[in-house]
Amino acid sequence: MPRLFTGIEVPPSVGEALALLRGGLPGARWIDPENYHVTLRFIGDVDDMTAQEIALELGRVRRRAFDLHLEGLASFGGRKPRAVIASVPPDQPLMELQAEQERLMRRIGLEPESRKYTPHVTVARLRESSSVEVAQYLAERGYFRTAAFRVAQFVLYSARASTGGGPYVVEAAYPLAAP
Repeated sequence: MPRLFTGIEVPPSVGEALALLRGGLPGARWIDPENYHVTLRFIGDVDDMTAQEIALELGRVRRRAFDLHLEGLASFGGRKPRAVIASVPPDQPLMELQAEQERLMRRIGLEPESRKYTPHVTVARLRESSSVEVAQYLAERGYFRTAAFRVAQFVLYSARASTGGGPYVVEAAYPLAAP
């Protein structure tokens, strides 16, 4: 039973810039650069037949390529931080692509995503990091911005059941039309 999600691959140059932020935060489990991505829609564990249906539905997406950049570091989890993330500004093309995928997944009978979509790249998962340590890390490294990169496709990823962070496998790629 595969665990699936859709996402946008982070180009190697952006991954290298993110990798320079690794370290300096006790209790952080840093994500390997080859596993950096912007999740569009977490799907979860599905049977093979549903996975095939998902792959076909995603092939119906007709969107234009667009540019994206990462801007600033933050954390998820409030008083008990659980992840350090690089924020992605919620530009219209990105939000429309995500919303279309949400509609397609609901159409085939998947439960709606329960959380509000917040585009980001997870840089580290946190277990033993205190909120003070995370705040200090973000104060020192929080201003972060990458050059824009072209999003010319989105992908369907599979992952093994784990605590997150990879390895992820690209099961299918879906091109976006040239602008």
